[in-house]
Amino acid sequence: MPEVINATLDWKAGQPFASAFQDVYFSSDNGLHETEYVFLQGNDLGKRWQEPDLAAFTITETGFGTGLNFLCAAKLWLEAAPENAILNFISVEKYPLTLTDITTALQLWPQLSNWTAPFLTQYITLLDTGTIRLYNNRVQLTLMLGDAYEQLCQRFDKTDAWFLDGFSPAKNPDMWQTAMFEQMARLSHSGSTFATFTSAGMVRRGLMSAGFKVYKRAGFGKKREMLHGRWAEVCHDG
Repeated sequence: MPEVINATLDWKAGQPFASAFQDVYFSSDNGLHETEYVFLQGNDLGKRWQEPDLAAFTITETGFGTGLNFLCAAKLWLEAAPENAILNFISVEKYPLTLTDITTALQLWPQLSNWTAPFLTQYITLLDTGTIRLYNNRVQLTLMLGDAYEQLCQRFDKTDAWFLDGFSPAKNPDMWQTAMFEQMARLSHSGSTFATFTSAGMVRRGLMSAGFKVYKRAGFGKKREMLHGRWAEVCHDG
């Protein structure tokens, strides 16, 4: 197993800032509302999870960061999805936060404390084993440590919704590459969707080239636009 290198943080106005990438982990306007707008609404999860025959759903995320996206998704899942359905949340992170740092970061959202506390209790186990189950076994969280492209190459299960997070393409161009978008395509099916905070041209073109239908919508906070869409190349399924 490769050595785990934890993220080095600065704290600016009480919010975590990634020293290596000189970028924020979430919007300074309101990180929780950003997650709800960009990723939950961007993938239309509230509506999709109300289907009465839904048995399981898989989200794959690039950039676990503080775990805020996961916690917001888990909260909505427990509120909206059928009681016996299972959420599989798979995330990739190259530089995981220490337990101390992730605990401090999540204290910014006391309204999530009912979901945060069980997660933090098992965070070290997650780093050690890669998988934990939470919330009466209704949610399974898998954390893959390492480069996003390399980790996605090891996956074979299809993804229903993609959370393309991580640091901005300008600050972390190595992640936002054609090869990663091609892995996304391999792991998608005709109903798969994606959402991301960025509207960078290289991301839009890369997703379109890989077979995704890409749309723009108003961005969150200071961002003018964001991208969302769905897998369009049905012939690539299988």
